[in-house]
Amino acid sequence: MSESGSTLPRRQLGRYLRELRLQTGMTLAEAAQRIERSISTLQRLETGQCDRIRLIDVRELCGLYNADETETDGVLGLAQQASVKSWWHEFGNLIPDSFDVYMGLEAAACRLTAYAPDAVPGILQTPGYARALLHSALPEESSEGIEQRLRLKMKRHGLITRKRQPTELDVVVMQCALHRVVGGPKVMSPQLRYIADMSTRPNISVRVLPFEAGIPLGDPMNQFTVLSFGVDKRGTDVEPPVVYLESYTGEMYLEKPDDVQRYYEAQRALVDAALDENASRTLLRQVAKEFSS
Repeated sequence: MSESGSTLPRRQLGRYLRELRLQTGMTLAEAAQRIERSISTLQRLETGQCDRIRLIDVRELCGLYNADETETDGVLGLAQQASVKSWWHEFGNLIPDSFDVYMGLEAAACRLTAYAPDAVPGILQTPGYARALLHSALPEESSEGIEQRLRLKMKRHGLITRKRQPTELDVVVMQCALHRVVGGPKVMSPQLRYIADMSTRPNISVRVLPFEAGIPLGDPMNQFTVLSFGVDKRGTDVEPPVVYLESYTGEMYLEKPDDVQRYYEAQRALVDAALDENASRTLLRQVAKEFSS
């Protein structure tokens, strides 16, 4: 992490600005000319390498690209977060809840390494399971609002199911997540069968941490995801990996190499204590059958 703050907001800001520009069909040169900035300045902004971010430039680009209010507030919030050293999604309420920073990060990742102690990971949830969780989390949300959020969540499945370069997923799920009833048996049975079926894909590895494994790390672990973005021809990371931590009150992103390494080591310990992939698949199907009987 740089002394001037987290690199992650700058990288995410650049991604969103580039996507907005491409949606308009505008070239880098055209956009730079319209806001009276150099091509190199705009290019650094889009690649997350711009140390000094001018909010006026970001605001002008959002207007130029016809960004809606949520998108504009989100990218301006990212621009303001660029100097924050410990970056919480909720910090300063700069980024609206409806602007999902994590999903943009997930879409850019080549590999997701995750641990899910209490519930099925979002990227493996069926519509029924996800809908039940949304109703519990947002009891006052309208049916239309729930369905809109659900459609957004379900789009994530395309990352791991697409034919061309699907994202790799390596996840350890604690056994209690298989038995914790969400939405009733008619939801749980197809949910667990779905995970078992997905685990047969070459890019997806699912292991179940059984009750008998105890607490492999000595302390209970909360859910986490490590996102990595691939390597170049020299074997160097295209972008530094990031740890995503989600809690009831906010989200945190860790970038320091030592922090990331600790979570990789934690995942290896969890994998060593978990059932292998075949045994995990068998257990998933067995519990699914119990729910359907």
